[in-house]
Amino acid sequence: MNALHPIFYPDSIAVIGASKDQTKRGFRSIQKLVEDGFKGAIYPVNPKEASILGRVAYPSLAQIPGKVDLALICTPAKTLPDVIAQCGAKGVKGVVVLAGGFAEAGEEGRALQDRMVAEAKKHGVRIIGPNTSGIFNTHALANIVGFSHLKPGGIALLSQSGNMALSLVTEAQANGYVGLSTYVGIGNESDIRFHEYLEYLRGDKNTKAVIAYIEGMKDGRAFVDTLQRVTREKPVVIYKSGRTSAGRSSAQSHTGALAGDYAVSEGVLKQAGAILARKSDEILSLAEALSLLEPMVSRRVAVLADGGGHATIAADTLSERGLQIAPLSDSTKQALAAILPPSAAVANPVDVAGGTDSNPAVFADCARILLADPGVDALLITGLFGGYGVRFSQTLTEVEIETSERIATLHQEFGKPVLVHSLYGSLYADLRPKPLALIRERGIPVYDSLELAVRCLEALADFGEARRRPLPAIDTRRLRSKQFESVIAKCRHEGRTVVLEHEAREALESAGVDMLAPALVAGTPDEAVRAFHTLGGVPVAIKVVSRDIIHKTDAGGVKLGLADEAGVRKAFAEIVEGGTRYTRTHEGRDPDITGLLVTPMAPKGGIEIIIGVVRDPSYGPVLMFGLGGVLVEVLKDVVFRSLPLTEADARSMLGEIRAAQILEGVRGAKPTDKDALVKLMLGISQLCTAFPEIAELDLNPVLAYPQGVGILDARILLEDEASVAALAH
Repeated sequence: MNALHPIFYPDSIAVIGASKDQTKRGFRSIQKLVEDGFKGAIYPVNPKEASILGRVAYPSLAQIPGKVDLALICTPAKTLPDVIAQCGAKGVKGVVVLAGGFAEAGEEGRALQDRMVAEAKKHGVRIIGPNTSGIFNTHALANIVGFSHLKPGGIALLSQSGNMALSLVTEAQANGYVGLSTYVGIGNESDIRFHEYLEYLRGDKNTKAVIAYIEGMKDGRAFVDTLQRVTREKPVVIYKSGRTSAGRSSAQSHTGALAGDYAVSEGVLKQAGAILARKSDEILSLAEALSLLEPMVSRRVAVLADGGGHATIAADTLSERGLQIAPLSDSTKQALAAILPPSAAVANPVDVAGGTDSNPAVFADCARILLADPGVDALLITGLFGGYGVRFSQTLTEVEIETSERIATLHQEFGKPVLVHSLYGSLYADLRPKPLALIRERGIPVYDSLELAVRCLEALADFGEARRRPLPAIDTRRLRSKQFESVIAKCRHEGRTVVLEHEAREALESAGVDMLAPALVAGTPDEAVRAFHTLGGVPVAIKVVSRDIIHKTDAGGVKLGLADEAGVRKAFAEIVEGGTRYTRTHEGRDPDITGLLVTPMAPKGGIEIIIGVVRDPSYGPVLMFGLGGVLVEVLKDVVFRSLPLTEADARSMLGEIRAAQILEGVRGAKPTDKDALVKLMLGISQLCTAFPEIAELDLNPVLAYPQGVGILDARILLEDEASVAALAH
């Protein structure tokens, strides 16, 4: 049993700071427990009162005669260390701390929070909060938040916003069918962290799906690791606020500058299997669909409509969401044609063309035919269904009720998701036509928005793919090359965190990355000329190699297309002069120039790509992929994934950038070599997973060709030794 179980299924609750003042939480919490019929013991604690709401009030926890599983603490922040100590002495399993004024309020509050947590750890008490709105568990009738009219159900809610929680609870009440299992106001995460709640809900038999509203997390990496496990069993819908937060201004590489909080979170959370809600008004609908319906086995959808307009809109929206209009078999089309009028469209999307106007039962006949087709993974019914008795004749209502029963049975029989979009779905639960009420009661969600219905289908497809995606399994000890370990040792000895480009190339080669062309380091103009001839006298590029010059182009540290000795000598002098001038201007000192890198010019053509790794403060190392070149920070067409990477992760990244079509070849160009890109990304993943010493890695640009890839520039920045030691712990 999970250690948090007694907190969410308590046999007894103490309210410390209980009150007779009806405006205070110390009163309202007891009132709700009584109203909701909590079956355990309720212990008000207040030394000034003899009883509250008919319950004996106790002067202190110690004087309560029975055991206490959960305590709601309504007293001011300054009392908390002492109150927690009293809870520990009583054997309380968990406490909910409502008060603010802790870490969120400054250093003094942080010190108070630290003392409170220290007392809790000493006595084995777990803390929810502080600065929380509370918790409820509808199945245990334990509601100490004070929300009214809660309907028990299968959706759990973790939220860092009390107002967002209230909004979703209110929306569920208006829906009339959605029920909630558990709510936790996360608060400051002073003790119990986000991922611990998630792990608890994984094992909670009454929770079928989880909603998480996230502003920030204390331990993002632990959350992602837990999320990967949970989403193998239960869907998790996440709304992450902070989409517009800027990247860290102190970043020294393109990857660091592009790694804004939301961009990283979006990629990493999706990789771990979460369904990301991008609009607040879709959160509950996504969770409802995921809690009721099976995940799709692929992305093929059949549409059953009673009008050409909705059939067309459905087809457009499905395609825009990356879902497929399922091709129907000849036998399916023949079976549909046999029961529909000649004007009906029997190729997907199916338009019954009036074939249901006098007999809505035809919907169920068509649904059976479509669900039986092995090429169909889900069915979307759109149009007037459920409202024929309103639109045409009340005599059709009974037929529609029977049809709803039949469709619900078909859903169970075939085990494929069925969703209904109805023009009459917007009516409140008590006004909704009986056929729609019945089909929802039987487990098929009903939507008044066709776009929202399709969005829910997309979520079912994404969840199915996430469950099938293999988890990474990498032996980092086997991947640590002696070659790069010696490079790191040299960097430490010389007191630098910048891995020079030729050293970075060696590290990549040791990870199995094909560098496409050799590169030689020249310390003098004569050595540069010799390197030019050694490379075959072909046109070369020359680049500065210096610990002090990270962005080579800005310092005039790159010369291209050098085809003779004179050009090589001239370029050598100009690069050294320009690099020196640049560093003196920006750093006030001469640069440490190791030499110049001489390498053959890359073949013409190819798409400029950037691949990089940065250590995110929440999630650890993450890999970035996107369009590269000098405009990378302007275009910002990049996606992120957490390391280590799987092949499925890498391939999904190729398709997620906005300009993904460029990789397929445009204006007569051949498609890029996606296998080579994937191999490169996996090699980078292995290198950075094996060496946590790597703080940032940038390959920009990488030229993606129809065959192979070419890395034009590589840079690696190391963590300092103190940071590496901290990571190890």
